[in-house]
Amino acid sequence: MRVGVVFPQTEIGSDPGAIRAYVAAAEDLGYRHLMAYDHVVGADPAAHPGWSGVYDVDTTFHEPMVLYGYLAAISSLDLITGVIILPQRQTALVAKQAAQVDLLTGGRLRLGVGIGWNAVEYEALGQDFSQRGRRLAEQVGLLRRLWTERSVTFTGRYDTVTGAGIAPLPVQRPIPIWFGAQSPAAYRRVGRLADGWLPQVQPGPELDEARQIIERAATEAGRDPAALGMEGRIHYGHGGAEAVARAAAQWRDAGATHVAVNTMKAGLRTVDEHIAALTEVAGTGVLDPR
Repeated sequence: MRVGVVFPQTEIGSDPGAIRAYVAAAEDLGYRHLMAYDHVVGADPAAHPGWSGVYDVDTTFHEPMVLYGYLAAISSLDLITGVIILPQRQTALVAKQAAQVDLLTGGRLRLGVGIGWNAVEYEALGQDFSQRGRRLAEQVGLLRRLWTERSVTFTGRYDTVTGAGIAPLPVQRPIPIWFGAQSPAAYRRVGRLADGWLPQVQPGPELDEARQIIERAATEAGRDPAALGMEGRIHYGHGGAEAVARAAAQWRDAGATHVAVNTMKAGLRTVDEHIAALTEVAGTGVLDPR
C-alpha cells in the first residue's frame, strides 16, 4: 500500500515558496504521491442566501493541472487529482492537459474524476449540473480514445470530435482514471468504467457495501474487480499521528492499494506546522513498505 499526502491548499496560502517547501518535505520524508482537490470558482454566500457548501469564494484552490505542470519540474512524487470535476470541463481540453502533465512527469499522473456538488460552479463554466453523471460516463471513453489514438471521430450526446487528435500523446496510454464515489450510482460507474476509486467512507460496513456494488457492476461489465485500485483518505485531525497509523492498518486490511494523509482542518496554521504533522506521521513507521 502506497502512502501519500493531500495537498493542504486551503491552509498554506499561495506563496510558491511554501508550495515548494511542502512538496519537498513530503518527498524527503518518503511519501509516494500527492493529491490535490479541484474547484475552479467558489460561491459568494452573500449572493446565495442559505449557502451551506463546504467551500466558498474565499477558499484557496490552485488549478490542479497548472499546479502539476509546476510540480513536474521540482518533484518525483506521483500526482493524482482528487478529484477533477470532469463534467464541468471540456473533455478534449482535459485530455490535452492531462497528457501534458503525464508527459512532463514521465508517466506519474492518475486522473481522479468526479461529478462535484456545486451548481454555482457548473453555471459559471457553462455546463448543465443536472446532466453531470451521464456526461462523466461519456467523457471517460472519449478521454481514453484521445490518449491512445492519433485521430478520433466521435459523436456522443455531449461531445463531438471529427477526425482530430492530441499530440504529443501521454506516456501512459491510457492514463489511469480513478473515480470519486459516494453513492450507489457512483459505485456502479466505478465498476463499469474506472481503473480505481476514492471512497468517501472509512473501513467498515459502508465500505464493504460499496465494494460489493462495485464488484458486482464490474463483473456484469466483464471486468476483473480485483484489478481496481482503491485509495483511502486519513485525517490527521482525527487523533494525530498514532490514529493515522491505526487507520492506515485498517485500510491495508480492507485491501486499499493507496492512502493519502490529510492534515487540513486539524488546527494547523502554517506550512511548517503541516510539515511537522507529516514528520510525526512518518515517525510511526506508517511509510515502511509492507
